[in-house]
Amino acid sequence: MYTSIELFAGAGGLALGVEKAGFDNLGLIEFDKDAADTLKKNRPNWNVINDDIANISCLDLEKYFSINKGDLDLLSGGAPCQAFSYAGKRLGLEDARGTLFYHYAVFLEKLQPKMFLFENVRGLLTHNHGKTYTTMLNIFEKTGYVIDKQILNAWEHGAPQKRERLITIGIRKDLIGKIKYTFPESHKYKPVLRDVLLDCPEGPGVQYGEKKRKIFELVPAGGYWRDIDPKIAKEYMKSCWDMEGGRTGILRRMSLDEPSLTVLTSPSQKQTERCHPLEARPFTVRENARIQTFPDDWEFCGNVSSQYKQVGNAVPVSLAYDIAKEIKESLEMADRKEELREAI
Repeated sequence: MYTSIELFAGAGGLALGVEKAGFDNLGLIEFDKDAADTLKKNRPNWNVINDDIANISCLDLEKYFSINKGDLDLLSGGAPCQAFSYAGKRLGLEDARGTLFYHYAVFLEKLQPKMFLFENVRGLLTHNHGKTYTTMLNIFEKTGYVIDKQILNAWEHGAPQKRERLITIGIRKDLIGKIKYTFPESHKYKPVLRDVLLDCPEGPGVQYGEKKRKIFELVPAGGYWRDIDPKIAKEYMKSCWDMEGGRTGILRRMSLDEPSLTVLTSPSQKQTERCHPLEARPFTVRENARIQTFPDDWEFCGNVSSQYKQVGNAVPVSLAYDIAKEIKESLEMADRKEELREAI
């Protein structure tokens, strides 16, 4: 079985997809206690490390994970996006010091996995006028990798949700020619909320206040503030009424026949509403988890607010699986080529 280590593991969306693709996880590092507890509760056999990654990256990682440099098949994870220091023009590992990405890069440098998967928000492409991502790519290359990248939408990969992620794949330079990665193709069927909401198990959640609930009862499924009496909408929106743009996220009610907008970390924010199609309330934690394609038996730890945050921060499991499946196939193809070469 192929091996993996995951950094910034969260509640396990990416790790579940990687596991499903056929990887044996040697360790998952997660700083948030509730998210780490979620991982431990659902996968007691996983080596979950609830610690600051800065306390781990400085160690002898080969010894810590009982693996030799170069033997790890996959390093996965997505460091939160932070600006770098741009002193000088080296744009090397030292320029990333003080950021969470630095520790991801240290893992790459110390363990030299055959491949890596780095996922992040689409906005990373333009963060700090594109300098942040450019610096990351420079560092990836200098730690010994050839890079490919693509924006993938979870809706095209089994999740009933419009959620774009920037996926960066690295192949160790000495393996170029042996390993070739192809990004997964879009599914023919793209699911909608009807596919996951109608038989969803009950779970924890929050409700709107009475006044807000009554206003949402006026909004038709698939509609937003423009679909109700302007006087009521104006009173609800207050200063937002005079803002420019469509403001389509305000008083937004989902339809069963469309995918969800991106699942967020909070169930109710004025400019990014995602009201349930059939009831005047936010989605429950379990409904959001279904939209993120977590299995129904995956339990989330912590209070309700923490659970919403864990689900909202996760990578959709189905998207993670599609990406990881292609990584595994790339590694298998390289192994077959090596076996053939040795046979000859």
